Amino acid sequence: MTKVFGTPHEQVVFCHDETSGLKAIIAIYSTALGPALGGTRFYPYGSEDEALDDVLNLSKGMAYKNALADLDLGGGKAVIIGDPAVDKSEALLRAYGRFVQSLNGRYFTACDVGTFSEDMDVIARECDYVTGRTVAHGGAGDSSILTAFGVFQGMRAAAERVWGSPTLRGRRVGVEGVGKVGHRLVEHLREDGADVVITDVDAAAVARVRARHPEVDVVDGHAALIASDIDVYSPCALGAALDDETVAVLGAKVVCGGANNQLAHPGIEKQLDDRGVLYAPDYVVNSGGVIQVADEIEGFDFDRAKQKASGIFETTRRIFAIAADEGVPPAVAADRLAERRMSEIGRLRGILLNP
Repeated sequence: MTKVFGTPHEQVVFCHDETSGLKAIIAIYSTALGPALGGTRFYPYGSEDEALDDVLNLSKGMAYKNALADLDLGGGKAVIIGDPAVDKSEALLRAYGRFVQSLNGRYFTACDVGTFSEDMDVIARECDYVTGRTVAHGGAGDSSILTAFGVFQGMRAAAERVWGSPTLRGRRVGVEGVGKVGHRLVEHLREDGADVVITDVDAAAVARVRARHPEVDVVDGHAALIASDIDVYSPCALGAALDDETVAVLGAKVVCGGANNQLAHPGIEKQLDDRGVLYAPDYVVNSGGVIQVADEIEGFDFDRAKQKASGIFETTRRIFAIAADEGVPPAVAADRLAERRMSEIGRLRGILLNP
């Protein structure tokens, strides 16, 4: 338990239902701005400690993401330990829903790696605090639509900062991971006139992109992509894509992608900055998805959600400007801006209202 108590998280809940096989962890980092919102990741972690590390990092990232997305929501996340292709069942999802319900609205769940809108519908049969549901059940459906849109907006802001114009036309963008978010990002990039090179461990995901865009180049793996002649590196798979080895050989001038927790350890952001690589903080540019599912809580309107997600462009520009003015990497500027909002708005909870 030292690992949990050594963090600033408000609450960490371990959930176990032996009959269904459910093993889950829910982490609430902060409710300073409102109920915590964050997706449920279903993943075959190698150990309980690995799952705990992931959920603690992801929930903190959600608090910062929601703060900079201008949402009145705190940060939380959940992980279910297991292989979704093998272990996912109605009973397991409904058992998980019971545990989320037991938190009485402190945490709203949604989709993440290994879970889909259809799963949220099942969870919602036992729980009132579910978003990211299917359109048939009044939800927004696939949140990757606005996630990819937001990443593209952040990339436009980065392009403007580096090359003077908010477009990727004529630039070569390397997208690592063309799953739910990555393949939609490729669509935006091609529409904008970018050259694209992709890689993914899933051959079917690559084939889907190539079927629609045969002009897109394919390389075999992370190392090959990093070694490619690319202007922008866009990590859209799992986290920790930017480690010491990657940063040392990266030739791209911009890093902007949809993956969470892209920096393998503290200090990577300074290494990027020292090498003249502009890093668009992941939790800023990939916040379109949480904007989409948060809108669902109010009663989903796609146009309203997309308009809000378009603001990622201006937020990213602001962070780059603050970073330049204060002489810090953009990741540090983003953290400061998020922490300021959580502190200033969270403080208002101390103003007593009449019952």
